[in-house]
Amino acid sequence: MPALQSSIDDIRIAAQAADRVKATDIVAFDVTGPLGITDIVMIAGASNERQVLAVAEEIEKDLYVKCGGRSPREREGLTEGQWVLLDYGDYVIHVMHEESREFYGLERLWRDCPQIDLELEHPESAHPENIAVESVER
Repeated sequence: MPALQSSIDDIRIAAQAADRVKATDIVAFDVTGPLGITDIVMIAGASNERQVLAVAEEIEKDLYVKCGGRSPREREGLTEGQWVLLDYGDYVIHVMHEESREFYGLERLWRDCPQIDLELEHPESAHPENIAVESVER
């Protein structure tokens, strides 16, 4: 069962929020098939610890305002500044310091999962090759 359209719509709002505060890269995966624990995982990078928190706060604010008061059911990493995990149940958003990204290597976990086209109008990225451009099969 592919990721639900409502989750994809929410993730696009989150991606636009991250892009607005200049996240260094943004990618989302439909992980419904292999894992079955959530619909989508979105990963956003940031260039420093302050930006990690700013990206997470912007995402959380936009999802609350634009998605009918949606709040994460669980948050982790808000005090460390190296990463923040926002668990919304049907999707998970992970914001991390770009220097930690290779260490975590999360993309490798979902290399066989379809990437979701985030449809960003003006991608702001230091690493444009890391922005997802492949569409998920519907």
